[in-house]
Amino acid sequence: MPTETRSAPEERLVNLVVALMATEQGLTKDTILTSVAGYREQSSAGASKDALEKMFERDKENLRSLGIPVETIGDYADPDDLREARYRIPTAEYELPADIDFTPAELAVLNLAGGVWSESSMSDDARSGLRKIRALGIEVDAPIIGYSPRVNLREPSFAPLQRAIEQGRVVEFAYLKAGEEAAGVRRVQPYALVEYEARWHVYGFDLAQNDVRTFLLSRIVSDVAITRVEFDLARREGAGERALEGLAALASRQQALLEIAPGTEAALRLTRRATPADQGIRVPYVDIHILADELASYGPEVRVVEPCALREQVIARLGRTLRLHQDSADAGAAAETETIP
Repeated sequence: MPTETRSAPEERLVNLVVALMATEQGLTKDTILTSVAGYREQSSAGASKDALEKMFERDKENLRSLGIPVETIGDYADPDDLREARYRIPTAEYELPADIDFTPAELAVLNLAGGVWSESSMSDDARSGLRKIRALGIEVDAPIIGYSPRVNLREPSFAPLQRAIEQGRVVEFAYLKAGEEAAGVRRVQPYALVEYEARWHVYGFDLAQNDVRTFLLSRIVSDVAITRVEFDLARREGAGERALEGLAALASRQQALLEIAPGTEAALRLTRRATPADQGIRVPYVDIHILADELASYGPEVRVVEPCALREQVIARLGRTLRLHQDSADAGAAAETETIP
């Protein structure tokens, strides 16, 4: 009776990576299971083909979860027929152009930039670029590697919008415009995702309005549907810069005059993006409702001098907060009264 031979899963994965990178045409599943160390020993020890195939499928998913692109090549005549599929890891994913060279300090900065973004929020191009940089095997300057902030994306619409931008596909989503009670459906060619004032926006062409628009991701109140309708990828060129220029221009036209209590959280946060004024500070803003939410959260630490519309929005929010507390207090008092015999 044959003795089962086992190898460490990590060793088997390394052997699989080496084998798949060494072939241009790709290897069939049968070739892998009978030739690659780790599978070959299991096969010789009497493991069933079904068990080996399941092992291979798990290994493929593990490699992909590590950011290693395992490519499946179907029948050229019928790409959907995977009975004789071949597998490979394209070496282009790990090779930089010959005329590109980096110093250790530059590699340190690029690795740090890759570390800032979570893997799920990086674009396909960014992930591919980071793999190529790490594959160089060059020692980088160590001091800055210890500092690795993270960019966390709380907006669920970010990932599908990013995919649509990369693929050049029209998207549809429900958007709740500021000051309106009902959301409307938007059909958009998304060109760029940009961060402004610590909030994410998508910039693109609104097909219903027949013009470019910038949408705040926090106001997208539905799943983002990626349609099969395509648009010219060239329209993405310079879109991010145009979006940021438009947002900055809008903010420069809209400025709030505020009085701030010194030494408070409001003073710390607001003065970073403000300019001094004779009566307090002037803070540029893009969205009056979002700024009103922020100012109301500071309570008595800030007073809105102008514009009047902003002051009214803040007062309304503070009034709602006061009423909620009063209702809670009244409900608590009533409940306490009922329990007294």
